[in-house]
Amino acid sequence: MSWADGSRDRDLLERARRVLPGITQTYSKAPDQHVQGVYPVYLERGDGCRVWDVDGREYIDYPCALGPVLLGYRDPDVDAAVRAQVDRGPSFSLGHPLEVEVAELLVEMIPCAEMVRFVKTGSEATSAAVRLGRASTGRDHIAMCGYHGWHEWCVGHTARNAGIPRAVRELTHQWSYNDLDSLRRIFDEHAGEVGVVIMEPIGVEEPENGFLAAVRELAHERGAVLIFDEVITGFRMAPGGAQELFGVVPDLAAFGKGMANGYPLSAVVGRADLMELVTAATYISGTFAGDAVALAAARATLEKVRREAVCEHLWRQGAAVRDGFNVLATSHGVPARMVGLPPRRVLELTPRPGADPLALKGLIWQGCIDRGVLLGNANFISFAHDDEVIARTLAVFDEALGDAGRAYRDGRVAEVLRGIPPGEVSRRP
Repeated sequence: MSWADGSRDRDLLERARRVLPGITQTYSKAPDQHVQGVYPVYLERGDGCRVWDVDGREYIDYPCALGPVLLGYRDPDVDAAVRAQVDRGPSFSLGHPLEVEVAELLVEMIPCAEMVRFVKTGSEATSAAVRLGRASTGRDHIAMCGYHGWHEWCVGHTARNAGIPRAVRELTHQWSYNDLDSLRRIFDEHAGEVGVVIMEPIGVEEPENGFLAAVRELAHERGAVLIFDEVITGFRMAPGGAQELFGVVPDLAAFGKGMANGYPLSAVVGRADLMELVTAATYISGTFAGDAVALAAARATLEKVRREAVCEHLWRQGAAVRDGFNVLATSHGVPARMVGLPPRRVLELTPRPGADPLALKGLIWQGCIDRGVLLGNANFISFAHDDEVIARTLAVFDEALGDAGRAYRDGRVAEVLRGIPPGEVSRRP
C-alpha cells in the first residue's frame, strides 16, 4: 500500500509541508507517528467503525479519532441531533438551553459533578481545573502524574518547552503512578506550597489496590485539591468515568473526547464550592464553549450511553481484540502484547537485545494496514465495532503477525518494512 504516482494523499502531504508546521494539528496524528510511506496521511470520511482515505481505501478504524468517536462515525442519533441544531444555529448572543440540559446530564452521571463549566478541548478542561484548584487553595505548585495537554503548566518538563518561562516550569512537579511515596516527597519538598494534585485515574497501568483512595487521602491531608483527568476515561470505562469504575471521587475532574462523539466539547466538573470560583474569584470564559451544535451532539451521545449498554460493549469487544491479539502474537512468536483495560489498549513490544522495537511495531502495523485495519499508538473501541468486525480484525492480526513473526525470526524486519518506522509516542500513556 505504498504511495503511487497520482496519489491524492501524497499531493496533499506535499502541499501541507509548505503551509502546516508538523503537517497535522495534533502530534499524535502526524506522519512520523505512523509508518511513513505506507500509512495514509489523510482520512476523508467515516461510517460506523470504518474510515476511508482520500484515495478511496477503506479501513477498520481503532484509533477512533484519538478517542472522541465513542459511538461510531455517523451515529444516527448524534447526526439527527446535529442536523436539527444546525438548522437552528450554532452560536447565539446569549446563552442556550442546551448548556443547562447537558450540564444536568453530566451532574446526574458523574459522581463528583455538582456543577459544570464547558470549554472546547481536553487541555482547556485540565487547565481550568488546575486554575480552580489553585484559586481554592491559594497555592501555586502542582503535583502532576500523566499527560494532561499542551498548556504551559503541563509541558514545561518536556523537550518542547521553548517559550515557557522558567518560573512557570518550576511550579509543576512530576510523580509516578502507583508510587504514593513519589507524591509524598513532592509534598515534603514543597511543604505548604502544593495546591493541586492532578492525575489520570488510569492509563495503561492499573491502579494497585487502594492506590487511588490513598492519593485522595494524602492530597486532602496536605491541603491540596485532587483532580482526575478523565478526558480519555470518561464515558468509556463507565458512564461516570473511572471515578465510577473505581469508586474514588475527586474534587474536580476534566472530561472531553467521547463526550460528543467527535464534536469539539469538553468540561470541568466538580464540587459546587470549587466550581463557583469560575465567576467568584477567577476567569474561565470562551465564546465557543456554548456552541449549541456540539452541545446537541453531547446530549445525544450521553443519553445513548445512559440508555444502551455502550460501556459493556466497549469492554466486551475491546477484550476480544486485546486477548485475541495476544494469543496470536504468542503463537507466531512475536514479542508484542496489547496491554491496558479493554476500552483503551496500547501495543507493548519486548524484542531481543539489538532488535528495533519501533521497526517491529511498524511491521505489525504495516501488515494490518495492508489488509484494511488501521492501528495507532492508542487503540479504542466504538459502539459500532460489532462481532463481524472483530472477527475480521482477528483474521488480519493472524496474517500480519504471521508475516512479522517470520521476519523477526529471520532478522529481516527492517528489510521487509517498506516505510519509515513510527517515532516515539508523543504522549505518555
